[in-house]
Amino acid sequence: MMSISQGRSRRATLAGAVCALLVTGAALTGCSEDPNEGTNGVGRLPADQIQSRAQKAAASVGTVRLHGTVVTSGRTYTLDMRLKEKGGIGSVTTGGETFRLLRVGDELYLRAGAEFWGRGGGDGDGGSGGKDAGEGDGETDAAAADKLASKYVKVPQGDPSYQKFIGLTDKSVLLGGLLTLHGKLATDGHHEQSGVRTIRVTGDEGAGGTLDVSLEGKPYPVRLVRAGKAGTLTFSAWGTDFPLKQPAKDDTLDYGKKLPTS
Repeated sequence: MMSISQGRSRRATLAGAVCALLVTGAALTGCSEDPNEGTNGVGRLPADQIQSRAQKAAASVGTVRLHGTVVTSGRTYTLDMRLKEKGGIGSVTTGGETFRLLRVGDELYLRAGAEFWGRGGGDGDGGSGGKDAGEGDGETDAAAADKLASKYVKVPQGDPSYQKFIGLTDKSVLLGGLLTLHGKLATDGHHEQSGVRTIRVTGDEGAGGTLDVSLEGKPYPVRLVRAGKAGTLTFSAWGTDFPLKQPAKDDTLDYGKKLPTS
């Protein structure tokens, strides 16, 4: 007669053999280790709590790097920005043109090539500052654009470009608006982004956006796919400081209350 201990041992051996036969490279419930083992534990939480933990983690540190795309008002911006509480620096590409933004406190600076300024100094409509083609000021316009090129041009707070670009350099404003998914929240499995294990949260099964949250260390946001195909951003260097200072005077142009137009 088989003893109780022998029976248990036999069942355990049989269960292990079944798992070994069934595993085909994918983790199977009941046959694999807990995917949250050795993590920060947020993968065990409901979706709304995971989103909340990610938002709090993002707000708890002063610096972050974000890069990717943001679509707003029908225009796509490709960003590579480093942000901190009192400013930020990085590059923005839109409409085939790339320029740099630098904000220190309330002062915003824009640095771009001659082609950017030759199209209206970032007024967004691709115009030429209202000059007629027959005015014959091409050489003057080219000279003005060359003067502006590669200099940090101070953006007046009353200029439309200030309100357009200031939000791209503001950590609190930018992340406060981005890190909220829309619709009913749910978890969508364990993933890996740039070598970091993550738990994914979705809004309305992805239609309201998806957010990958780190399972390693603090539950920082790692990757965001915005709702309505409004862009994808990745986040890194949380809490890593970087230098931020005003440009040198001989590298700065200040045109007063309004940006120049060509």
